[in-house]
Amino acid sequence: MASPAPTTPEKEKAVPAKVEKDAGLIRKVLSIKSLGLIKAWEESEKTKVDNKAKKKFSNVVAWELSKQATIDARQKKYEQKLEKKKALYIEKMQNKLAEIHKTAEEKRAMVVEGKRIERNKVDKKADDFREVGLVPKKILPCFNY
Repeated sequence: MASPAPTTPEKEKAVPAKVEKDAGLIRKVLSIKSLGLIKAWEESEKTKVDNKAKKKFSNVVAWELSKQATIDARQKKYEQKLEKKKALYIEKMQNKLAEIHKTAEEKRAMVVEGKRIERNKVDKKADDFREVGLVPKKILPCFNY
């Protein structure tokens, strides 16, 4: 059998230097490649985080708009209810005013009618006094005799 060729120290030193140089290059390439992959991963994760945050933000905005629409609808409903109550109250007050005006007209008419009746009584008594020729006992309160 052939024994392995004796190696000289120069050959041993040359091979490891080349291996070390190649290993260094490989490490450098792997390092650059790893840095690129890490950077790509980092960007991917940041994009995921941003997209997730945007989705949550849009959910919050949608929730806010929904709640606001609900409150606005409720407020409009109450405003319409109050407007109806207001209209009914105004109508009721106008009816009361009309009733007061009608009652006042009736009372005025009664006063005018009472005045007419009293004047007719006075005229009738005056005619009676003229017919009989008597003077009324009370002409004026200060001239009672």
